[in-house]
Amino acid sequence: MAVLVVWLLLGLVMGLLQWPYQALSELGFRLQRWLWPLPGLEGGHGGIAQGLPPGLGAVLVFAASALLIWLAWGPLAAGRGGGVAPLLALDRSGRQVPPEAEAHWLEKLSLASQLQRLPLMLLTHLGGLTVGVESPSVALGASVLLATRRRWPGCTPLAQLPSSLVAVIGGAAGLGAAFRSPLLAVAYGLEELGQRSGLSLVLPALLLAGSGSVVATAMGQPARLPGLELGGLAPALWGWAMLLTLVGAAAGALLVRLLIPAAAWVKRLLARRRLGGALLLAGLLTLLALASGGLSLNDGSLSLGSALAGGDGGPSLTLLWRTLATVLSLAAGAPGGLMHDSMTLGALLTSPLRSHAGLGATELAQLAAVGATALFASAHGSPLFCAAFVFTLQGDPALLPALLLVSAISGALGERWRGEGWNEHQCQALIDQAPGATPSSR
Repeated sequence: MAVLVVWLLLGLVMGLLQWPYQALSELGFRLQRWLWPLPGLEGGHGGIAQGLPPGLGAVLVFAASALLIWLAWGPLAAGRGGGVAPLLALDRSGRQVPPEAEAHWLEKLSLASQLQRLPLMLLTHLGGLTVGVESPSVALGASVLLATRRRWPGCTPLAQLPSSLVAVIGGAAGLGAAFRSPLLAVAYGLEELGQRSGLSLVLPALLLAGSGSVVATAMGQPARLPGLELGGLAPALWGWAMLLTLVGAAAGALLVRLLIPAAAWVKRLLARRRLGGALLLAGLLTLLALASGGLSLNDGSLSLGSALAGGDGGPSLTLLWRTLATVLSLAAGAPGGLMHDSMTLGALLTSPLRSHAGLGATELAQLAAVGATALFASAHGSPLFCAAFVFTLQGDPALLPALLLVSAISGALGERWRGEGWNEHQCQALIDQAPGATPSSR
């Protein structure tokens, strides 16, 4: 009984600590609604808030992006990226990992590293870079449990577990608490973070995410749509669903194939000219924001939520602007991952179908979920988790069987077409660079 109480209390702490991240995400969406016209998107106001200069949004994007990139590749480099790679390295490197390498990865999951990530996250959401809070929430959850284990060695539930398993449990629970879904915690933990950890992570992750969800807020989650009742996928839509699955799988693979070389190019650029590179990348992100009327900003949840509800996610060209913004934001080291980004891109695949006379709002909402799942599963892998995440946002269990099938097919195609995944790429780079490690021959 005492062990159960400890897990539940730790989950409450984890849920409360997610509030700053959720508040920063909410800030980003409020600025996006306030400063940009959001063309074609339901809820867009058609112009900037009254009394503000028309170029303020672009100035904010440029200034915040430039400062973020300059800091992320300089004084605050420990906070660069989403922070998931050390967790994956701990789990996937096996039992023969050198002690100095493990210590190096654990240091990247320290609370000090999370504090360095916090100002970068503030700049990310001020500038509307195209990432969400999923990966930082994972890293925060792992850091909280690891810090608790280190500072209170008498905490029996944690003291009995190896550090790698504690980190995986905390990371899975951090995501589940942030999005108020124990289901996501278990799916993400088993499929992505804890491939070597197995079922031993399930009960702790459920307890932590369950109690954390009680105190976590709904801030910064405009794509979370409770109460939708769309029903199952009608036979008349199966052809469209099959087409979206194939197109989404190809698009997800292409996204990763663009992202990995783009990240290498950005790394070389900023290593030579950090200030000049930061200004160049910030300028490109600003141009994309201007071209899209603000629809390229943030993780796309405004477009995603509208599309998943059967509304307008934005003009067809939004897909291009958001793809480029996603690649640039992640390559530049913005603290986040490609979860919501890829779901948004998948949902936007239905934009050309809005002119199809035979599709109503319900059918478009169902197909948007199919597209979101397909592109997400192809780009990310982990098909059970990807289907569960889209289901968590849209909330209709009648559509879940179709999403699971779409995710399985697209995930298999994406693995073949994309080659190395983004998380795998970052994880392997961290393993190769760790003290005492032997670089891979790739």
